Amino acid sequence: MGVEPYVDQPYYVGYRVGELEIGLDPNAQNAGPVTYIDVADIKSSLQEIIALGATMQQDIKDVAHELLVASVKDKDGNILGFRQNPQ
Repeated sequence: MGVEPYVDQPYYVGYRVGELEIGLDPNAQNAGPVTYIDVADIKSSLQEIIALGATMQQDIKDVAHELLVASVKDKDGNILGFRQNPQ
């Protein structure tokens, strides 16, 4: 990708490419990179996408000082991450 990670810790390696966030989480339930979408309200965003047929992949968790992340699997099997920054 031509960029260095902005976070490089045993629990998470994160890259920013433009406005795209790519995270590598060794504790995730899936293998491979996850694209995170920044949302204002992670709970309501998850409810909306689950109502459209996605299934919960990783429940909401606080990964760093109220930075919340979660992921779902869409109907095609793609993993989509959601991220809510601290308020």
